[in-house]
Amino acid sequence: MPCLVCPKGKTASLMEYRDNPGGGCYDRRVSGFGFEILAESSVSDEKRDSEDTKGCRARLGKVTTPHGEFDTPAFMPVGTKGTVKGLLPQVVRETGSQVILNNTYHLMLRPGSELVKKMGGVHRFMDWDGVILTDSGGFQVFSLGDINELNDAGVTFKSQIDGAMVRMEAEDSMRIQNDLGADIIMAFDDCPPAKITDIDGQSPAGRHAVSDKEYDTRNRQAVERTVNWLKRSVDAHNNDAQALFGIVQGGTDLAMRSECAERVVEMDLPGYAIGGVAVGEGHEKMMQITRHTAPRLPRDKPRYLMGVGYEKDIVAAVKAGVDMFDCVLPTRNGRNGNAFTGQGQIRLRNAQYKEDARPMEEGCDCLTCRRFSRAYIRHLFMADEMLGPMLVSIHNIRYFQRLMVDIREAIRKDDWSIVGANRPVLDMDA
Repeated sequence: MPCLVCPKGKTASLMEYRDNPGGGCYDRRVSGFGFEILAESSVSDEKRDSEDTKGCRARLGKVTTPHGEFDTPAFMPVGTKGTVKGLLPQVVRETGSQVILNNTYHLMLRPGSELVKKMGGVHRFMDWDGVILTDSGGFQVFSLGDINELNDAGVTFKSQIDGAMVRMEAEDSMRIQNDLGADIIMAFDDCPPAKITDIDGQSPAGRHAVSDKEYDTRNRQAVERTVNWLKRSVDAHNNDAQALFGIVQGGTDLAMRSECAERVVEMDLPGYAIGGVAVGEGHEKMMQITRHTAPRLPRDKPRYLMGVGYEKDIVAAVKAGVDMFDCVLPTRNGRNGNAFTGQGQIRLRNAQYKEDARPMEEGCDCLTCRRFSRAYIRHLFMADEMLGPMLVSIHNIRYFQRLMVDIREAIRKDDWSIVGANRPVLDMDA
C-alpha cells in the first residue's frame, strides 16, 4: 500500500503508519529478532523463484530471538497448555528441541493470560529457557470450540472447560499473546473448513467439511477476515520484543492463496505462515498448496507451515522453501504407544514385542533407546504405567529432531541421501 506521508511514494507497513504517523517511512525492527540464511539448495535463482514445482528451494538458516536462537529448518514440539505433556522442560531440551509451541486458546481458558503475566511470562511460568511460539487461538476456536457466532468482527464460542461463552477478536488474541510473552506470536486468522471433495479417505477433518458451493463462499470470507484481522492484530500488538507473523489462508484454491499471500506480505512482518493445511486434504494437495505459496513469501523472512506433520510432509515442504514446522504427532502418538522409526511406526501394545529386547530403534541416541527395551515399554503400557507414554514421547520427539538435523546437513552438503539413509519410510526415490 502506498505511504500517505512519504514524498517518494515508498511502500510502508501498517506498523510504520501506527508508530510514525507524522513522519516519513522508516524500517521498524523487532527488538532481538532476526533471520539469517546460511545455505540454500544448489539450483539457479531463476528455477528457485519459478513455478517449477520440482525445483528445490530448501534453505538452511538461523532465527534469533530474545530467548535464544534456533536452527532452521526447525521442528517445534507442541506444549499446548504450557507443558509438553508428561515431560520435564530439561528432558525436552535434551531431545534437541530449541523452540516449542504453546497454545493461546488453552492458556486463555486456563489458567488465564493475566496469571501467566503475573508469574513473569510463559518462559518463567513453565521454566523453559528456549524460544516459544504461541499460535493465535483461531484454529482451536474453529476446530474445538462450540461456535455460537462467527462474523467479520470475531468469534463467540463455548468454553470446553466450564461452558461459559467467550468472545475472541483480533485485539483479544494480541492482548493474550502479549501477556503470555512468547518470542513469536501469530496474527488472529480465520481457518476455513475443508471441502468435502478434498478430504483424503477417512480423515477426521471430514466432520467439519462443507460442500463445494459452500466452500467457495466460506473460503472468500476466510481470506477477507484473515487480512482484516491481521491489520487489527498489527494495530493491537504492543510488545516490540515479540515477532508477529502473518498467516496466509485460501484453502485449496491456488488463486486465493496467491491473493492472500500478496495482501499479507504487504504488512511487512518479521515472518509468515501458511495456514489452513493438514485439515484432511491429503499429502499431494497439501504439497501443491505449499509449493505454490512458499515462493510468494519473502525470501529473507522465515516461513512456517502450521500443523505439519509426518516425515514425508516435512521433507517435501523443506524442499519447497519452508523453515518451521509444528505438530502434535510425536507426543500424541507417543501417549498411545506408537513409536516413529525410520522403518515406519511400531505399535508397542502388540504382542510381538512382549519378549523383544531391542531398543525402540537401533542407532537412536535418545534416553529411551539407550536404556529401555521394547518389551519393558510394552509392559508399561499394558500395566497403564505413566512412564510408558513419557518414554515413547521422548523417543518420538528425538526422532523428529534427528530428522531435522539430517535435513539441515543435507542442505549444507547438498546431498539428500543423508536424509533417506536408514529411513525407508520416506521413500526418497518415489
